[in-house]
Amino acid sequence: MKKLWSGHLNYAFAVVLTFSLVVATGCSFLPPIPLRAPSLPAPATPVPSPEPPQSQAPPQSGVSQGSPIDSSWKAPTLGSGPIPGIPTFADIVKVAQESVVSIQTEGIVSDIFLQPVPQRGAGSGVIIDPRGYIVTNNHVVEGATQIKVMLNDGRSFDAIKVNRDPATDLAVIQIDGANLPVAKLGRSDNLRVGDWVIAIGNALALEGGVTVTVGIVSHTKRTIQEQNGVTLYNLIQTDAAINPGNSGGPLLNVAGEVVGINTAIAGEAQNIGFAIAITPSMPVIEQLITTGRVVRAFLGVSMVDVSSSLIARYNLTVKQGALITAVTRGTPADKVGLQRGDVVIAFDGRKITKAEQVVEIIRSRKPGDTVDITYVRGASEFKTQVTLAETPNR
Repeated sequence: MKKLWSGHLNYAFAVVLTFSLVVATGCSFLPPIPLRAPSLPAPATPVPSPEPPQSQAPPQSGVSQGSPIDSSWKAPTLGSGPIPGIPTFADIVKVAQESVVSIQTEGIVSDIFLQPVPQRGAGSGVIIDPRGYIVTNNHVVEGATQIKVMLNDGRSFDAIKVNRDPATDLAVIQIDGANLPVAKLGRSDNLRVGDWVIAIGNALALEGGVTVTVGIVSHTKRTIQEQNGVTLYNLIQTDAAINPGNSGGPLLNVAGEVVGINTAIAGEAQNIGFAIAITPSMPVIEQLITTGRVVRAFLGVSMVDVSSSLIARYNLTVKQGALITAVTRGTPADKVGLQRGDVVIAFDGRKITKAEQVVEIIRSRKPGDTVDITYVRGASEFKTQVTLAETPNR
């Protein structure tokens, strides 16, 4: 599980707070303040010093020990099920956990002396097809030379193929097995904030089976940037506990359907985890299975959100949109005359208020698709059509 930001928040906060106090007062670290025991009222008469204890027989308390209390007593019958009115996810988990797998990887990395050293990792995945297709995170299997998959029923398989897409942090592993349990897939675009969700995975690589946690959908369509610089879109935020080793495992709805792939946690926060939404991920998963790589549409611009500071700096005449900061030569954007400083206010029929909206639309289209663009240059509004190209290999 990727941490977006490093942990140890409590320790860091204490150090910063202490340092701030030192700077503010100009003092060195203060010694502990001695604590005095509270004073007791003086006794009415002098109290003699206690005499040393002398051995004596234990007092006879009159309480019998070790003898039966009631030889005819029988233990009452225990409850037979869940408490009425309180939901249980046990039946959902019993079925869903069979399709959740634990993944162990081995690879070679270089140490500080540039010498090769072995590296091991652990993560999770979910079987989506009886032919052995398993969805997981790219960061779980990236750089791995050996990948072992363990099922909940105890079976173990070596991966025979793996295809990855770093741009979405998704990967598909193939194993060769029979009678494989398959997860049910749901629709993440039907989720609402407050809906129950269930996270299942190989948390901390603990032995004995998968770990199950429960929470709610805290937000939908989050955008985060991972430590490697990759920006992930359309994420589900949840307070269901997601721990290292959960990466690649499923996030389920209360119907037991996969609605997300757990991918990241906010290291300096509590109960903030993220899962890749399954609905927009299916085209990526399909391409990884059918072609081995993901082909994406490409426009050829860099953009940022229009802000109050940019409006003042560039004398923009619009309050919202995506400001083009660069246009790559020879790209579709360059061919239709888009320029640095143009503000895109509509793209493919949708109003644009943020740059990430353009990125999401382009990701949903294919090379060769034609889209309409409305943009503002200076005080004038223009419209054009552009045919998207294929993202060049880097």
